[in-house]
Amino acid sequence: MAEDLTIDRAIPKEEQYQSLIPQIEGLLYGETDFVANMANVSAALKEQFNWFWVGFYLVKNDELVLGPFQGPVACTRIAKGKGVCGSSWEQQETLIVPNVDEFPGHIACASASKSEIVLPLIKSGEVIGVLDVDSEFLDHFDNIDKAYLEQVINILLNK
Repeated sequence: MAEDLTIDRAIPKEEQYQSLIPQIEGLLYGETDFVANMANVSAALKEQFNWFWVGFYLVKNDELVLGPFQGPVACTRIAKGKGVCGSSWEQQETLIVPNVDEFPGHIACASASKSEIVLPLIKSGEVIGVLDVDSEFLDHFDNIDKAYLEQVINILLNK
């Protein structure tokens, strides 16, 4: 069932997340299809924050393969340990990159991307994918984003 989100970009970032989290829970309620849920999470995050790119990569045959996303076309496959996404997968931790041009081995899928946050999706102790968010602004992401995006992933993984 389609839902309209209540979007308010005029309030502080933390309040935007606090408003969006229950809306995402409602959006995913009762839906068990993981791909459909990733698609709606991508759309909800893109809609709320108007980031340059929001999407998922899934582990398939020992590489990350592009999943549901919102934004311009993207890299289709990423090797483990390569770029920010592959590094997040390999290290099994969230990576916040204030300036992607300074990240060793950054994969430039879009030259407009300036900063990035990548969060691993860990299920049963294993990384099954990553949530990748790019901004066209430098130093756009912080620990507030990390904390709330980890909540979003937890909601997604427990549906």
